[in-house]
Amino acid sequence: MHSFSVALAGVASSGHSAVKKTSDEGLIGLISSGNRDSMRLLFARHNVRVFRFLRRMVGNDATAEDLLSEVFLEVWRSAGRFDARSQVSTWILGIARYKALSSLRQRSFDALDEDTYDTVEDPADDPEVSLQKTERSAQLQDCLRQLSTAHREVLDLIYYHEQSIEDVARIIGVPPGTVKTRAFHARKHMAELMAARGLEQASL
Repeated sequence: MHSFSVALAGVASSGHSAVKKTSDEGLIGLISSGNRDSMRLLFARHNVRVFRFLRRMVGNDATAEDLLSEVFLEVWRSAGRFDARSQVSTWILGIARYKALSSLRQRSFDALDEDTYDTVEDPADDPEVSLQKTERSAQLQDCLRQLSTAHREVLDLIYYHEQSIEDVARIIGVPPGTVKTRAFHARKHMAELMAARGLEQASL
């Protein structure tokens, strides 16, 4: 992992409890003043989801780790320019998307990562239930891979990252109406693909 990510990997033990309870917006204000403990805490809160978002876009762990460092380095440098027009998580995802697309252009890739929507197993599941979940997830991933890049991106942001239509529009740089249209067609196509495999539509 890049040295910047390593440096942020743990929240400093000397950090005050008051800082740990600070909102993301408050942390950004502290980061803009050079507070490293706040940067470590923001990284701890968001690095897993940002990494998974990057990995789905670029297709491999090593590149995603490098980009994760670049994203949070940019957050560190640009905290003073955060204008609070969106949530901090939305702002960070916007930076992550820009970094990922720049990387993809450099590598001449045209598609998002195939490893979409990780399988999360419940420790309480017995082996048979776990196998069923794994098989179901594999089929869902295969369905998602058949969607266009734009449709997969919208579904990822809305369902995995729980972003609003307006926030998705800010992240990908299109009008909210376009996001709604893409989401509608993505869900419709996804429902058709799932139905063809005998899967229930409740997953989306």
